[in-house]
Amino acid sequence: MEQPSKKYGIRGYVVMAAVFLAIHYLIQLPLFERWSAYLPLALRLSMSLALVMIILLVGKVLERVIDNRAGEEGVRYNLLRINRLLTLLFVLIVAASFLFQNLYGVVAGLGLISLILGFALQAPITSFIAWLYIVFRRPFHVGDRIEIEGTRGDVVAIRYLDTTIQEVSGPYLVNDRSSGRTVHFPNSIILRSKVINYSGQLAPFIWNETALQIAFTSDLPFVEQCLLEAARADFKERFPGRDGDNDASVYFRVNTYAWLEAVVSYPVEPEDTTGRRNRILRRALPLLNAQPDKVRFPEGTMR
Repeated sequence: MEQPSKKYGIRGYVVMAAVFLAIHYLIQLPLFERWSAYLPLALRLSMSLALVMIILLVGKVLERVIDNRAGEEGVRYNLLRINRLLTLLFVLIVAASFLFQNLYGVVAGLGLISLILGFALQAPITSFIAWLYIVFRRPFHVGDRIEIEGTRGDVVAIRYLDTTIQEVSGPYLVNDRSSGRTVHFPNSIILRSKVINYSGQLAPFIWNETALQIAFTSDLPFVEQCLLEAARADFKERFPGRDGDNDASVYFRVNTYAWLEAVVSYPVEPEDTTGRRNRILRRALPLLNAQPDKVRFPEGTMR
């Protein structure tokens, strides 16, 4: 649904731009000749303010277009960040042209200052360049679950210098539940570290697996049937009409303690790995326990 214009303040910027333009042309009338000593400054100030209002107006219009047209949340977030950055840069250029008549001299002076600051602010500049990399290369978006330098979480903000994620798992948890901790890291890290994005080609799913220990004398086809039935039933319940994405499978392996493991592999949303595992086990275990002559579980020294 289209957002109301008052949310963006578009009308206010239109009015203010028109007011400053009107002032700019009104003070050129013969009525104000008695203040001729102040007219050049007033003309420059009124025109500069009008240009600032126009720039802000264009920025707000683009922000509204992005909000209404950009489909993905991550793409919308990046476009809004770029729009605000460009708006700020143009406003600063107008302000500099007002303060300094010789803009070329100012630019030349800023070049030397920038060279000095480049060494002093190397880390922030690198992080800003990394932000540009994130925006245009798009290794991840806001809302994606990522893992970087051993930390895993959901991206909630990508700023010019740093990124914020809500951590999942962590040192106090062994599942994929939210830890309640917020992690901030400088964007420069992504230029030298491996980033794992859980929203890959199979999005919104990744592959996960759950293992059950059983005896070698168990009825393997029956175990496979029960695990597949549980995984497929849970998937069908959560995602009706998407049976083509449910390619659950079962395989068997020998574990360290000489028991046989029945492993069910299934697609799952990254934030639902713990919940889906629990639902599959709650469906599968009653089926397996109902046939003790076919399925034997670890008990004492029995293999």
